[in-house]
Parts: sequence; structure tokens; C-alpha cells
Amino acid sequence: MILIDGKKTSQDIKNEIASRVAEIKAEGGKVPHLAAVLVGNDGASQTYVGAKVKSCEEVGFVSTLVRLEADITEEELLKVVEDINTNPDIDGLIVQLPLPKHISVDKVTNKIKPEKDVDGFTPANVGRMTLNWPAYVAATPYGIVELLKRYQIETAGKHCVVIGRSHIVGSPMSILMARNGYPGNATVTLTHSKTQNLAEICRSADILIVAIGKPEFVTADMVKRGAVVIDVGIHRIEDASKKSGFRLIGDVKFDEVAEKAAAITPVPGGVGPMTIAALLYNTLQSAEKKVFG
Repeated sequence: MILIDGKKTSQDIKNEIASRVAEIKAEGGKVPHLAAVLVGNDGASQTYVGAKVKSCEEVGFVSTLVRLEADITEEELLKVVEDINTNPDIDGLIVQLPLPKHISVDKVTNKIKPEKDVDGFTPANVGRMTLNWPAYVAATPYGIVELLKRYQIETAGKHCVVIGRSHIVGSPMSILMARNGYPGNATVTLTHSKTQNLAEICRSADILIVAIGKPEFVTADMVKRGAVVIDVGIHRIEDASKKSGFRLIGDVKFDEVAEKAAAITPVPGGVGPMTIAALLYNTLQSAEKKVFG
């Protein structure tokens, strides 16, 4: 069984990006600049954004963190986004989710300039990805694709089952795995909460990508021996034996599924670390005008 190590792979990508940034600096070029907008005081969001800012420093990027109060109006937030859109020094913009309930995520996402949408959430980037055009691919799907590529997982002609149809993970993964390219050329089944005979469908999968958001949902009896299993879920559960008082688990019951899988991502240390690496990669692409020109 191969353990697909996202922590090591993400560090490899960061090292590659840092090398490129060093070259850009040596050539007197523009250093990539990522701006992050954080609305409110959500603890998890603060942690995520803090990790992104730290990673920017690690690879030599410039980063800007814009902190806004939770009671900011939608109109005021849209103005902040527009100001960043028009700032020529900033290459990438992320607005950390979730947003307060009085603010429309769709309106804010649609306001972000596609050329700076390094999260890959705008309609323009989703559409370009669907057409297999150059695009900023959403961070988690990009991270999964990169893991498959770097571990040389064969995808052509394989049956890929995706559990979960979110716009952030499930739906884009189904498109990426079916596209004409590598990783891709798989026959894809996209499943969700209304799918019947889900366990039976999962057992037919050569590649199983699980993004359903339910702790340890996929058990060994749902997995074919020799399958590749990608676990996107992450859940914090209480554990008195840990110093932190909790431990992290995924959507897959790791210990029992790992015994049947040919390759599997752990939680933590699998897909999670790849998301920030993907964000940095997209920002570098933006700074070098590689996607939109």
C-alpha cells in the first residue's frame, strides 16, 4: 500500500515555487503578491488565512491581509474587492469563506476579477476549466490532480467514483478526471446524497475520491481491493488522550480501508496541505501572466 503524502508533496511544490521566485528577483522582475480578505473573527478562518500568509513568506511572495469586521455591509466588501481588482501590484485575491450570512457569497465571488481569482471560483475560471482551457483550478481539485500526477497513478480508462457534488470539490473533480489529458481520461461516476446503491457503485471504483463531509463514511466493505482512495474530508473529534483534546479524521475509515487500497491519502497530511500549495502555484501563474495572458 502506497501512502500518498500530501505534506511532502506540498513542500516539494513550495520549494519549486521558491526557486522560481528567486529567479524572478534575480532578473529584476515583479515578485508575486497575494491579497487575502478576512471578514469577522471565525477561528478556523483565521487559522487558514494565517497559514496562507506564512506560506507566502516561505516562498518569497508579498502578501497583504485585509481584516474586516463581521458587520461590514455587502456593498462595503464589494468596494474592497474592487479596490484590489484595480491594484496593479496585486496578482491574486482570495476572500476567505465562510462569509457572514448577510453577505452573498455569489455576489462577492462574481466581483473578483477572473485574472486574480487564484481560488478558481469565478464563473470565468470554472467555465475555462470545463472547456479544458488554461484556468485557475480550485485549490483542492488542483491539489488532488497534482498528487495523482506526482505519484504516477494511472487514470486513463479507469473507473473514477466521486462522492460529493460540491462546486468546490466534487463537481470540478468529475470534470478534471474525465478530461482528455493526464490525469484524466477516466470514466467518471459522480455520486451524492440521492444516489441509490452507493456502496455497490463505490466497490466498482478503481479510483475513489471522497468529499462527502461525513466522518469515516467510507468503510472497507465499500472499497474494491487495489483501489486508489483520495480522502478530502477533515473533521475534528474529541480525544482526551491528545494534548490538544482532539484528533483529525477524514471521510474514510482509514485503518480498515488502507488494508485494501493500493494507495490512499491520510488525514491529516494528505489532500489538506496541497490546497495552499495550489493557491501559491495559481498566484505565481497570475504574476507571470500564464493563464489569461
